[in-house]
Amino acid sequence: MESELNVLLIAAVSISVLHTLTGPDHYIPFIAIGKAKSWTLKRTVFWTIVCGIGHVMSSVVLALGGVAIGFSLNKLSWFEGLRGGLAAWALFVFGVVFMLVGLYQAYRNKKHKHFDVYDSGDVYVYQHQHKQGPVMPSERKKVTPWVMFIIFLLGPCEPMIPLLTYPAIMNSTYGIYLITSVFLFFTLLMMVIMVVLGHYGFKLIKTDFFEKYMTAIAGGTIAICGVGMIFLGW
Repeated sequence: MESELNVLLIAAVSISVLHTLTGPDHYIPFIAIGKAKSWTLKRTVFWTIVCGIGHVMSSVVLALGGVAIGFSLNKLSWFEGLRGGLAAWALFVFGVVFMLVGLYQAYRNKKHKHFDVYDSGDVYVYQHQHKQGPVMPSERKKVTPWVMFIIFLLGPCEPMIPLLTYPAIMNSTYGIYLITSVFLFFTLLMMVIMVVLGHYGFKLIKTDFFEKYMTAIAGGTIAICGVGMIFLGW
């Protein structure tokens, strides 16, 4: 399973990096709160890491269902000779489903959370659609560090489900731990890098287009991995 695991690791790195960079909510709120409350960079980074860990760990919890199914299938004797092919097909199907769902969400302009910084330095979170008009103040919720943690905890990254299901079907506990660790490391790394850059006043990149299509991009990445394993011998 070494070659397949390498493919999954590349996918985990790609998705975690893109997911973080194209989601301003992964770093802008920390920059704003840190400046508003005159936090040190050390404290700002601390809360960034805490919320990032909650974000990724909630994704792992969400993926535990797929992991449990994978391990359960391995208890069936007839499944032994089929699991490699089925695991690759499961990865492909998951990827296509996520890609289609992402495209549908982008087409329907699904609401997603956004953060706004008032002149007073207060930070508020609200539901937003692209090209939507002004949001009423009553629809906003003031953000504190613990509120931020809860928001991240309840906002998992769904593409982790197939990434962890595959090694579970292949009965690889090592693969599950490795993919989780890599995904966590690169998510936290990119969050911290963007927060540090913002803290020192560097202009952040505009990612509106990629933010809108991130679910579809992640699904497409996973589907490509499945195609490579099924047809190209990856």
